[in-house]
Amino acid sequence: MATQTKRTAEFTIDYLRFLDEHGQPTQALPEFAEDVSFLQSLYQSMVELRTFDAKAIALQRTGKMGTYASTLGQEAISVALGAAMQPEDVFCPYYRDYGTQLARGVTMEDILRYWGGDERGSDFKGCVEDLPICVPIASQVLHAVGVAYAFHYRQQPRVAVTTIGDGGTSKGDFYEALNCAGLKKLPVVFVINNNQYAISIPISEQTGCRTLAQKGIAGEVRSLQVDGNDIIAMYDAMRTALQQARQGAGPTLIEAITYRMCDHTTADDARRYRSEEEVAKYKKEDPILRLRTFLASRGQWNEAQEKALIQAAQAKVVTVVENYTNTPPRHPASMFQHLYAELPAAFHSQKEEVIHFGGGQHHG
Repeated sequence: MATQTKRTAEFTIDYLRFLDEHGQPTQALPEFAEDVSFLQSLYQSMVELRTFDAKAIALQRTGKMGTYASTLGQEAISVALGAAMQPEDVFCPYYRDYGTQLARGVTMEDILRYWGGDERGSDFKGCVEDLPICVPIASQVLHAVGVAYAFHYRQQPRVAVTTIGDGGTSKGDFYEALNCAGLKKLPVVFVINNNQYAISIPISEQTGCRTLAQKGIAGEVRSLQVDGNDIIAMYDAMRTALQQARQGAGPTLIEAITYRMCDHTTADDARRYRSEEEVAKYKKEDPILRLRTFLASRGQWNEAQEKALIQAAQAKVVTVVENYTNTPPRHPASMFQHLYAELPAAFHSQKEEVIHFGGGQHHG
């Protein structure tokens, strides 16, 4: 006798794109895309970010900064997030989100100080409730769920936003966070930067899933894929997810499809595990080139504007680097400052010894 079965659940994953790799519309554009000045501001932010990124790599290569994680080729994701979020929201980043952080008030100097080993780089003045850069893989998504639960408990119309790499979605923390967010319908947005590699491991060797977005389905989290090199699509998806979360409709998971055109960090050499042909193929999908082509095709960007923008961005970064390199070092005794609310007696002698050998009186 044939076994009878019934379907208990099914799902689909939508894919959102407005501009193709040639900068041409694939469908009717959302209303905000008719705001020329807004699109130009997004473009300017991406160019500034790439200019800063190149200089940060140079600082590391010349021994003026520690290991650094580049954003080359992935600028549209973080810039779109920063443009869509509200000041009262809270950002829980991983380590490749400078575009969002800059939009929210973190300075370029802060980012350089962080990667230079200076804890003052995490002392944000413009977004004091945003969490610092998180290097441990996937723990930041749990932090975001905790923040979102606080918003939910207080009945505040605020949203927690968190980001994670494709490799991080294989960690248990990620699934735990999705499960809690979906169960409680928390105001949180998860954004996966699927740049195709978890350091040296390609996506094909990371998971059997056809998409990373579908991992949210098990937690009853709205999930979709977005062309992460199309900043119009990224902003549109993020704006919608934030609005829904703010109105009590629960979490969203966005898988942003992009490509890491750089090494994983400056401690990596991507030439060992991927070909030049592969990188060249994906360079054609460059998010900055895509938006510039679109704007230029509409007469909304020209060579004179491009030249002026690059000059301004380079001048800004020069000043930033001067500020960073001229930052006075902290006294070694500052390592004791934030260990405890009141320093235990056992540490007093150690602190005095550090003050003595570190160059005298310490005041903070």
